[in-house]
Amino acid sequence: MPRGVRASGPESGNAPSSVQKACLILRAMSDTRNVRLTDIAQAAGQDKATTLRLLEVLTRHGFVNRDAESKRYSLGPEIFTLGAAAMARSDPRARVRPSLIQLVRSFEDTAILSVPRGAESVCVDVQVGSFAIRANYLEVGSRRPLGVGAGSLALLAWLPDEEIDALMPFISDRLASYPLLSPAMLRRSIEDSRRRSYAMLLDVVVPRMGGIAVPILSEDGRPFASISIAALSERISGREAALAEALHREAAACRAYWRQGGL
Repeated sequence: MPRGVRASGPESGNAPSSVQKACLILRAMSDTRNVRLTDIAQAAGQDKATTLRLLEVLTRHGFVNRDAESKRYSLGPEIFTLGAAAMARSDPRARVRPSLIQLVRSFEDTAILSVPRGAESVCVDVQVGSFAIRANYLEVGSRRPLGVGAGSLALLAWLPDEEIDALMPFISDRLASYPLLSPAMLRRSIEDSRRRSYAMLLDVVVPRMGGIAVPILSEDGRPFASISIAALSERISGREAALAEALHREAAACRAYWRQGGL
């Protein structure tokens, strides 16, 4: 799994400013594995000198913490202040979490909420089941290219075709760490997902593991989140119809809540 967020992308220019570089650094730090200067610089696509300089600025203003003994970095209190303000306006977790809990109760596997961010999907909530699998993409804050994993594929497959075409070059550039995935396979997976009305990937991203997912659609039909179940592949293939039905039911409940102005 790639650890980084590349400096190039659909939202960036050819010569990133200091503000853009700082944003890339903070975005890289949302992955909790990126705590050392070297890791943060690599994940943000910056050189170490630039990364260190910007980390020092961010630390002075409270957006980053630095442990004096371990020399490791973490997100600072100002980030949580901004996050709390953002969550008060548009956080889907409060409404979706009951659905995740219900899915875990019903199937005992891990349920995940993901949201799109540019050419990536971000895990924003996880409810761990009693048949939990160990994988770093199940951590809150972890990122993947759109299409990599069932929840991420659900976010990609229900986008308009022209938007998928525009995103595909950026996604393709990030598939090197997933040898079983290719742009052609993603295209087929998108078609399969639309035909079935849910996304499913087994033994593709991680051997013997997989996921099944559905998008949560806004009023204009765009996916603004997805809910998925991650489990051993055999546990998904053996209960595919029941899992898909439950995911659709919970996604419909979430959509009804938003239509009523609940968020």
